Amino acid sequence: MTISADYTEKIPNNVDLHEDRRLQRALESWQPNFLNWWESMGPTLPTEDVYLRTAINVGREGWAHFGHVAMRDYRWGIFLAERDPDRRIGFGQHKDEPAWQQVPGEYRADLQRLIVIQGDTEPASVEQQRNLGATAPSLYDLRNLFQVNVEEGRHLWAMVYLLHAYFGREGREEAEQLLHRNSGSEDSPRILGAFNEETPDWLSFFMFTYFTDRDGKYQLGTLKESAFDPLSRTCEFMLKEESHHMFVGTTGIDRVVERTVQVMRENDTDEVVAHGAIPLETIQKYLNFHYSVSLDLFGSETSTNVANYYTAGIKGRWAEGRRKDDHRLTGDSILVDAVVDGSVGHNEVAALVGLNTDLRREYIDDCQNGVNRWNRILGEAGLPQRLRLPSVAFNRRVGAFSGIETTPAGEVIAAEEWEARKGDWLPTEVDKTYVRSLMQPVHERGRIAAWIAPPRQGINGKPFDYEYVHLA
Repeated sequence: MTISADYTEKIPNNVDLHEDRRLQRALESWQPNFLNWWESMGPTLPTEDVYLRTAINVGREGWAHFGHVAMRDYRWGIFLAERDPDRRIGFGQHKDEPAWQQVPGEYRADLQRLIVIQGDTEPASVEQQRNLGATAPSLYDLRNLFQVNVEEGRHLWAMVYLLHAYFGREGREEAEQLLHRNSGSEDSPRILGAFNEETPDWLSFFMFTYFTDRDGKYQLGTLKESAFDPLSRTCEFMLKEESHHMFVGTTGIDRVVERTVQVMRENDTDEVVAHGAIPLETIQKYLNFHYSVSLDLFGSETSTNVANYYTAGIKGRWAEGRRKDDHRLTGDSILVDAVVDGSVGHNEVAALVGLNTDLRREYIDDCQNGVNRWNRILGEAGLPQRLRLPSVAFNRRVGAFSGIETTPAGEVIAAEEWEARKGDWLPTEVDKTYVRSLMQPVHERGRIAAWIAPPRQGINGKPFDYEYVHLA
């Protein structure tokens, strides 16, 4: 296959699209609809151009090009990781058979469903973030927002290519629906609940890119293992871009905590509202909300559907190749989170049925790394406060814990007590209003809002005060 992207084509790609004229025409007819969606549901802040990273090939070296680009002219395209002609299926009942280059008929519906769900999340986050540019704390942050947005648009293209190329008329119809659903719409909302939540401020954005995009990393990681090779290669390349989105979240929260710590120390007080910073208590509430909503994205603790996906070879585990078992799991078991005698506990189930729990635990361990990082900032400042991940049972609306309420520590409480105390643990209208009041735009080169610290370094070797965005 061609490794470098073909930029002479209307749709940049490295899948030799010109050799399949029917597919090329179908995608070219979808392209104007995509651009109309971008114009109507994408970023609202008018810009001339943005210093963006664009994929130019998928090799290990030099896969991205940086330059100022008008966003509407961004080179959205179709890029799959390089094909391994000897790749074998790594798990399930087809383990060690050659990877599939076409969709097996018996798995067609399941594969299509998984691709549609993944595809639906990509434009959803663009829609959730469309108004954030108007309140960006710096040009550096504005550029990062737009980089996330255009790459989510490219990830939509990645899934649409698979639907068009491998799923016929049904695939084309599903690709159209990806543009017709909208985040938060009453009539046609996005498929997954977290992608219908508002992202009204930059603290929410940083939490979303840390916690919810991290869910995306783990979902893509399971699909990267898929026996369906084009899906595997698509997700492998998407993961390269997804890492930047999580970097934006990780370092964004770093900088919010860092600025709050500076204000606390300069004024010898925990009461930072009067000084225009975000209290640690408020940061914790936002963390609690975004983490718990993101845990729901992993589904129920047990799932026969996911067991069937694994056995079929459609969807593997995170880091499947590093697992030290038989990669079939037919006789294995796992302890899954459950309500046991009215408390948070565990039940033993077949390992295949508990794969959602396996994946969620990988995610939780990863999330803890960020919390440890933010706590180092507090510790190095000599402060006793610490941020914490709440209990896996806290504020859950999907799975075993959806029928109970707990404190962040995991203590089961009555619904009445939850109603009385939830404002201690989740953002209240007062908290949200205060955070929004800080969201005053700073669009001048080299300047930054007072509630967040500047980054330690700029983009691609450029300084923080580089003109990352030219506003219209």
